[in-house]
Amino acid sequence: MDLVDIIVYTGIFVFAITGALKARTHRMDIFGACVIAFVNAYGGGTIRDLLIGTRPINWLNDYLALILVISAVIITFLLKRGLHRFQRTIIITDAIGIGMFTVVGIERSLANGINDVYAVLMGVISATFGGLVVDIISNTVPSLLKRGELYATACAIGGGLYMLLLHYPISHDINLVICVLTIVAIRIVSIRKSWQLPEI
Repeated sequence: MDLVDIIVYTGIFVFAITGALKARTHRMDIFGACVIAFVNAYGGGTIRDLLIGTRPINWLNDYLALILVISAVIITFLLKRGLHRFQRTIIITDAIGIGMFTVVGIERSLANGINDVYAVLMGVISATFGGLVVDIISNTVPSLLKRGELYATACAIGGGLYMLLLHYPISHDINLVICVLTIVAIRIVSIRKSWQLPEI
């Protein structure tokens, strides 16, 4: 198992926890939490694979990934804390998740012959479209579309940096870590500092 695989499975687990926490804020039962966790963990990657024509879809026949999603729901179910704390936890886990899924999406796209620009776009889709679908299911304004939050923008900046560093003699693993940390930092700081893109 190389670093990309570790990032994939860590991202699945983190996004599944984020989904389960979102389900709790909407007072869903454990089945609803499993659905939301599954969609949050797999949605973006599924859309990416459909767009680039990868077969089979990334999560099919992957029992470890499924176990991670179920484990995340169980852990979330067993942890009982105040609702306001979950909002902070969701922000942190979501930031980590989008960072990891951005690099995974880029890696999978490049491996399938997608050019640099569209590889970054596929990375953004991998990172954000699972959460987009979850928010739609939950009848919530998607984080992807909220003004005042650098969400997809953070993924695009981190992904662009990753592609740029590919042209320098930097270790592949270090490049992956730099990309993830950049996205996490931009996402969290943008929320705390109320950074936002200008209105149209």
